[in-house]
Amino acid sequence: MPQIQNQSSKRPYWPAYLLSVFIAGLGHWYLGYWKRGASWFGLYVLALAFLSARTVSGAFEPGEPFVVTALQFDAVTYADVAVPLAVLLVCLLDVYLLGLVTARSSEESTTSNL
Repeated sequence: MPQIQNQSSKRPYWPAYLLSVFIAGLGHWYLGYWKRGASWFGLYVLALAFLSARTVSGAFEPGEPFVVTALQFDAVTYADVAVPLAVLLVCLLDVYLLGLVTARSSEESTTSNL
């Protein structure tokens, strides 16, 4: 199993949780995991653009533009937000687990130095 390097030992982790709640991948960027954050952000954008039920159905219907169809909030159903919400929650879990692993590895390194 690859070691996760402590890239953000001086930064607190709680802002990363808050940033991840608003935009997937932003918490990873804050902690210094640039590639991982970019991957989460890309997956979140894809989920918003292509996997939401309304945006996919609205994108292929002639009539209203894609952006207008995606921003109609009057008839939002659970199916419209399920995939983007799932991506956001799993991203938040990933930031939390990164914090646990990093904290544990830093504790082990300080106890081994004693």
